[in-house]
Amino acid sequence: MTIAEALARARPSIAPAEARLLLRHVLGCAASDIAAHPERALDESQASRYADLVRRHAAGEPIAYILGSREFYGREFRVTSAVLIPRPETELLAEVAVAKVSRGDAPRILDLGAGSGCVAITLALELDAEVLAVDVSRDALAIARDNAARLGARVAFVESDWFAAVDGRFELIVGNPPYVAEGDPHLDDLAFEPMVALTSGSDGLAAIRHVVAEAPRYLKPGGWLLLEHGYDQAETLAKLLADMGFVAIERHRDLAGIVRVSGGRMPD
Repeated sequence: MTIAEALARARPSIAPAEARLLLRHVLGCAASDIAAHPERALDESQASRYADLVRRHAAGEPIAYILGSREFYGREFRVTSAVLIPRPETELLAEVAVAKVSRGDAPRILDLGAGSGCVAITLALELDAEVLAVDVSRDALAIARDNAARLGARVAFVESDWFAAVDGRFELIVGNPPYVAEGDPHLDDLAFEPMVALTSGSDGLAAIRHVVAEAPRYLKPGGWLLLEHGYDQAETLAKLLADMGFVAIERHRDLAGIVRVSGGRMPD
């Protein structure tokens, strides 16, 4: 079987771009090699492995889990089904967080719900900061620690149900808590990802309410709380922040113009 034939067989099942990406993964070659050498033959092992990957993706398994990695903020992060796949809206959270910190300040930063560690590691590498990242999942923390080691980031990882094992106060708290309502029809599209990291109560706001209520005890005066949230939750989150005494409440829009990150500052 040649490259051209392999791609043709995959075409009815998955998108052409994804078919090429999977084939590059199997062959260990660049995109230009796929385009330049359609006549190249796959050996039996490569053809079998490629067919298996195509079947997995056609059945709904995300490309990131199949490849075992996803790019975030210009770096490759290892991912498995134990962690959420890093998304563009989470890059927005990291971008806003980086902008909040003056370089050279060496702040303490807390990342709630670390997952793959993409946010905590990004902040540790982009800023001169002391970063603590917590997650309730041991499996997720194992992935996060591996990513930190590979990327050379100094992050302290702690198993904790939100603030339960956290001590001290921070200049910045960031989080990507679960914010999808239980029973949301879109969950069918996310069946391969950990539900504990996706859903939070009947309205999707249970974790966000808890974090906003507890965060003031862990923020220094003038400290910021920044949270990623659902596309329709900005108004509710702004009210929750105001009710807990946060000021200078901000909303940040993604590339589609939707508010996906909101935050507030504790008074000085």
